[in-house]
Amino acid sequence: MLSSLYLLARKCLFRMDAETVHYLTLHLLDTAAHAGLLRYLVPNIPDTPRTVMGLTFPNIVGLAAGLDKNGEYIRGLAALGFGFIEIGTVTPRPQPGNPGSRLFRLPQANALINRMGFNNNGVDSLISNLRGVYYRGVLGLNIGKNADTAIERAVDDYLYCLERVYPFASYIAINISSPNTKNLRKLQAPVELSALLGVLKEKQQRLADFHGKQVPLVLKIAPDLDDEQIKLLADTLLQHHIDGVIATNTTLSRAKIQGLPHSNEAGGLSGRPLLNSSNQVIQKLYLQLGGAIPIIGVGGILSGEDANTKLTAGASLVQIYTGLIYRGPSLIDECVRATASYYDSCVV
Repeated sequence: MLSSLYLLARKCLFRMDAETVHYLTLHLLDTAAHAGLLRYLVPNIPDTPRTVMGLTFPNIVGLAAGLDKNGEYIRGLAALGFGFIEIGTVTPRPQPGNPGSRLFRLPQANALINRMGFNNNGVDSLISNLRGVYYRGVLGLNIGKNADTAIERAVDDYLYCLERVYPFASYIAINISSPNTKNLRKLQAPVELSALLGVLKEKQQRLADFHGKQVPLVLKIAPDLDDEQIKLLADTLLQHHIDGVIATNTTLSRAKIQGLPHSNEAGGLSGRPLLNSSNQVIQKLYLQLGGAIPIIGVGGILSGEDANTKLTAGASLVQIYTGLIYRGPSLIDECVRATASYYDSCVV
């Protein structure tokens, strides 16, 4: 029912500014959840539990970071049937993000380009919002650095956020791969990455001792990596015993959208054009890791079949974002059922 309503409304919504619609639809979704309406509109998504990183997920289909940066709409998003929700990216201090128009639809390609730039209200605001929400599902909190923090001091921002979000997170995602914060992707280089992960893993252990619980650390990586970079990255992840990796963030490539309106806009490209390149990174990373570290596959999922290609490539969990914009909430149910059937077919 909800998906049918969304598809009817989408034509009108797509005539409006993309960022305005983003917040409008989230507000309406949350309002409907508070009013108890979603229970009558959302399909009954089956429980298909799976344990990854020591966490039990009701199903393996999650919401990728970026949709709800400040944890303001968790109740509405949870009512859609996700197996887990990732909030953020959040930074130590509030920041407005990049100026001007910064979110663009490419409907001919089922894609988006964004150059948001980690716009958020800061980690303390996020924590305040989390305290006001009753949610007992699997919650990922995605952390990053402020745009005006020098890359040489980026670790300080990650440590600040890590300490504050730790008590509230099921897992914590370290975002070093957004193309919209200057120089951020330099942290994926072997020396810089090893130094960052070494400090964060040490802090993780101290926090685990203090809080009496182990919260997994996962790293979110870019799709724009060559084979040698993937190998070096995998070696670094193994060296520091990282708990998981999210593959992948948005891409800077425009190879599959050339000539389309907005194709020359700066920013990260997500949606259908990212599917194959994301899958290739997952597959190569899985081989390098030897299955020792679980992979959360994200990028280009617009159908249940697309979700299964992530599992075939080596992912243990999947996330959606842009597909939700184009397909609506029915995509969640479709992916849950498809991935459950995939795992059933793998049982010998």
